[in-house]
Amino acid sequence: MFIPIHDDNPHRHIAAPVVVYGILGVTVIAFLATLAASPEVVDRAVLALGLVPAVLTGDAALAPGLEIVPAWATLVTYAFLHAGWAHLLGNLAFVWVFADNVEDALGHARFALFYLACAAAAGLTHVLVDPASQAPMIGASGAVAGIVGAYLVLHPHVRAWVLVLGPIPIRLPAAWLILAWAAFQVWNAATDTEGAVAWWSHIGGFIAGAALVVPLRRRGVPLLDRPVPK
Repeated sequence: MFIPIHDDNPHRHIAAPVVVYGILGVTVIAFLATLAASPEVVDRAVLALGLVPAVLTGDAALAPGLEIVPAWATLVTYAFLHAGWAHLLGNLAFVWVFADNVEDALGHARFALFYLACAAAAGLTHVLVDPASQAPMIGASGAVAGIVGAYLVLHPHVRAWVLVLGPIPIRLPAAWLILAWAAFQVWNAATDTEGAVAWWSHIGGFIAGAALVVPLRRRGVPLLDRPVPK
């Protein structure tokens, strides 16, 4: 729908978003590893580390040799795998632009917890919607949705540069962009009959991020870009 490229939002509490850098690094390394591997190895990795709803619920089991992590751990591991360059770069663009300010508001340790919790919430939403599915879900979209939800709660009035339906950048308030993005997810979740994209996981991650940022933020960090009352 749109690709973020920059926001006018300096850090207030941290020198550098080191957890964001770590997430970007691990995700890119995992993707490059899949490029270097054979298709058979990649398929096995996706089954072993992707989120398979029926395996998580206990209604199905992986083939022998694929259970390299517990089923519950795939609620996190799936978020570090991607299906292609477009899938990867689209998600990482959102992390690069929006996640640093969420890390700034939460602190390093709580942001790391927040990111994993949003991934898990998105995964659980997908499982609740389609518990019998034996198709593995991969990608950071659910965790990214959590970041976007948190950013909306923290900085709705900040203006961001984005590419919308073309190569020309425009600068718009974050609230406009994010609410349009959220409406797009809801629309697709309600109308997509093919199920190729786990739209409901995006919605679950978004709600989790918007909710979790409130109790996890640093003391004194305002919501909705409003100053803290004195």
